[in-house]
Amino acid sequence: SVSDDFDFSHVLKNSISRVEILKGNQSSVYGSGAMGGTINVTTKRGKPGFQRDIIYNTGSNGTHNLGVSMSGADEKNDFYIGFERFITDGISAMDNNDESDDYQNNSIVANFGHKFTDQLKLENNFRLTNGFLEYDTVDDKTDPRQDDEEQDQSEFSFSSVLKYKPSEKFTNRLTFSKYGIDRTYNLYTDGQDDFKGDRKSLTYFGNYNFDLDSSIVFGVDTEFDTMNYKQTATWTEFNKEGATTNSVYADFQKRFTKNLYATFGGRADEHSLVGEESSYRTTLAYLYDDKTTKLKSSYGKAFRFPSLYELYYVSGAHPKIRETIKAETSKGFDIGFEKPFSDLGLNIDLTYFNIKYFDAIEGWSGNTEHYVWGNTRNVTSTTKAQGLEFLSKWKTNDALNFDFNYTYTSTYDGAEQDDPNKNSDYYNSQMVRVPRHFFNLATNYVFPDKNLSLTLHTKISDKVRDYGNANQPAGGSYEDVKLNSYMVNDLSLNYKLWETYNVFFDVINILDKKYTTALQYSQMDRSYNFGIKR
Repeated sequence: SVSDDFDFSHVLKNSISRVEILKGNQSSVYGSGAMGGTINVTTKRGKPGFQRDIIYNTGSNGTHNLGVSMSGADEKNDFYIGFERFITDGISAMDNNDESDDYQNNSIVANFGHKFTDQLKLENNFRLTNGFLEYDTVDDKTDPRQDDEEQDQSEFSFSSVLKYKPSEKFTNRLTFSKYGIDRTYNLYTDGQDDFKGDRKSLTYFGNYNFDLDSSIVFGVDTEFDTMNYKQTATWTEFNKEGATTNSVYADFQKRFTKNLYATFGGRADEHSLVGEESSYRTTLAYLYDDKTTKLKSSYGKAFRFPSLYELYYVSGAHPKIRETIKAETSKGFDIGFEKPFSDLGLNIDLTYFNIKYFDAIEGWSGNTEHYVWGNTRNVTSTTKAQGLEFLSKWKTNDALNFDFNYTYTSTYDGAEQDDPNKNSDYYNSQMVRVPRHFFNLATNYVFPDKNLSLTLHTKISDKVRDYGNANQPAGGSYEDVKLNSYMVNDLSLNYKLWETYNVFFDVINILDKKYTTALQYSQMDRSYNFGIKR
């Protein structure tokens, strides 16, 4: 992507065992890009014995999904290999036409582990994905070619991890990883855009427990990124650029008293094109004597280096611009409270957060020499976000329980609002596509025979600000617009059959609500999904 974020759109779920979301500033451990959090995705691994699993589901819009896997483990070895194929005729990507934009994905995920001794183990992980996507653009709604866009993308990732644990106190991990992506856009204009990206990294991670109350996590890594890009209308040959990042970090964890816990962490990075950057994070947690009530807080600084795409492709490759670009940074604070009410079957988690972003990396237009539309530069104003997040679980009885989440977010898009050339018709200063109020409610019910369960999922979003485009508002003035609020309900039924199979049936968008989360881009209308899992 433009900002070097990972593209989750081609990740299929049947080979995933766990998804862990770490909120808040995580740059002190994970480096560039972890300004708002980190998502750790763990794939399935072999369990003792030998297993064969299959899942198939079909649904509306010509959708078919087949996943098969084999896995196993003994005292020395474990393995997993899974294949998944997903195809759908899809719906129109935009709300101004009825043509379908189909999608296809073929994915293979595999891993193998071998334990040499009780202290030494080797793990290898592999993933290969090919995805084909039809999509629409908004360049000009009178041009039918805007509905003929295609993207073909291949991804390859491999990692080899050597784990060495000489004692119960000391854990070491040495990892070599490689990730590659090849993306081709079949533009309706003449020619194609081709992008090839490659990332190699070598990482050492250590964890030493001094005692039950003190430990330290530390590591070093080096990463080398390359980008090959070609736009047929502009370049006839591939352009190749690269950058290296070297990093060192440490995070100290300590229980100071019976109830007080703290961490202190820092990281230093050196980017071969942008220069040096640092980050830090400290956390405090107080666990009350009941061992369930917790007061928690964190404060830290995070950063993001510009991607090669931003440095060379978006910037127009003008060296005077590139020399001035630096990392964007953020400082964030949060404080939260967790409390269970056992007699009510209720758990609550309430958190206040406040984040400020500095030197945001943006495209910009203006009259200053060398700064024209499409150039990348740092914006000197501050972007702000603060709010409340409320999470709760309520188990009324063995059959009925609820998960309710609410987020209030107040934002200020300083990168645009402080621009003297900004559009005067902004209807508010919120960041685009970030609702002020957002609700999530999952109602879960298990029927008396314990085999049939039901979940009703309700999402409610406040109205949001979005950018205009060549079609909207009328005349292509690019004035900002308001997207309406919406409420969407999904229903899922799951039935356990013979203790071996799960049969499931889903109704997406029960009331067939018409809504968008980005201007002119459709969300799914009422659709159905049926399948069986062994």
